[in-house]
Amino acid sequence: MTIGSATQDPSAKGFPFMALNKRIGILTGGGDCPGLNALIRAVTRTAILGYGLEVIGIQDGFLGLLLNKTRPLSAEVVAGILDQGGTILGTSNRTDPFHFSDPNQSKEKPKEKPRDYSADLIRNFERLKLDALLCAGGDGTLAIASKLVNQGLPLIGIPKTIDNDLMGTDLSIGFDTAVANATEAIDKIHSTAQSHHRIMVVETMGRYAGWLALMAGLASGGDVILIPEIPFDLSRIVRQVKKRTQLGHRFSIIVVAEGARAKGKKAVVKRRIIGSPDPIRLGGIGNWLTDLIERKTGIESRVSVLGHLQRGGIPTAFDRNFATRLGVAAVRMAAQKKYGRMVALQGNQITSVPLETVGGKTHFVPLDSPWVKTARAIGIGFGD
Repeated sequence: MTIGSATQDPSAKGFPFMALNKRIGILTGGGDCPGLNALIRAVTRTAILGYGLEVIGIQDGFLGLLLNKTRPLSAEVVAGILDQGGTILGTSNRTDPFHFSDPNQSKEKPKEKPRDYSADLIRNFERLKLDALLCAGGDGTLAIASKLVNQGLPLIGIPKTIDNDLMGTDLSIGFDTAVANATEAIDKIHSTAQSHHRIMVVETMGRYAGWLALMAGLASGGDVILIPEIPFDLSRIVRQVKKRTQLGHRFSIIVVAEGARAKGKKAVVKRRIIGSPDPIRLGGIGNWLTDLIERKTGIESRVSVLGHLQRGGIPTAFDRNFATRLGVAAVRMAAQKKYGRMVALQGNQITSVPLETVGGKTHFVPLDSPWVKTARAIGIGFGD
């Protein structure tokens, strides 16, 4: 299950030449995000043009390896997908092969208790005659990937999450587009808030890390930004809104991450998904906050929950280029047999970090982050 030794060939245009009839697989796990198709395109073109490799797309994340759902990828297949959102391979955030119910079980039979199907997944990997697997995902997906590496799977991780909460990398695929989407939405809400003299609460994604709310709130001129890392005091938010009113500002914009919470309280849980590696689904903080603020200020208040609008649509130029850069780097790592690592951006350099330091861990917004300091300097409140 190794790609083999490399020798330099001038015709490879800078790439080390690899023997033909070798295969790598790629899957996209967890939630979708803009930029994944750019990644798939980059991996496919780099592998074929630079290394003479065959590329197999695994459909619907790890579920595809359990059900043998695959499709061959070629330069023709990935042509024209650079600017498309989502992922042509599909994805799943409910497939943990270490804790899963029989995917082939008949619906007529009682559902079996979840068990470890990782050995089945690895056998399917071997049946596909893959030499390496490139796995794009967030913390849950890459935590599973790290466990598979420990079982001998030659796997390389690629960071993908609109929350930007992965350890080991400054940025993840999809974050830049999500910030742009959220910023555009808040810009539009801004004008109606001003026209109707209302308080507008905008709920963004961000379960445990507030990067998305912070960056979109800063870019769109939010007056208050609430993030999970900084528990808020409702009275301080009310005081800031009233002060704005006294100064003649008859509206306010409050941007709140779904995982934000009041001091002494837990995050608001919307529901729980049985069978998901991360079963908790947050949501509802925006409605809760809006009702309280309207009662305490006497100012008409409304809430907008941006939800999946943030992860949809055309990827930004940055995300397309960033995903392309990571895809090229991931194939090079496969050629060098640098398994068990995740490609990452640190500063301006593409590097790699051990998967075991990534999966299941969270890249929080530091309380002394330059972005937090910048927001505070221009009068944005964090409710603390």
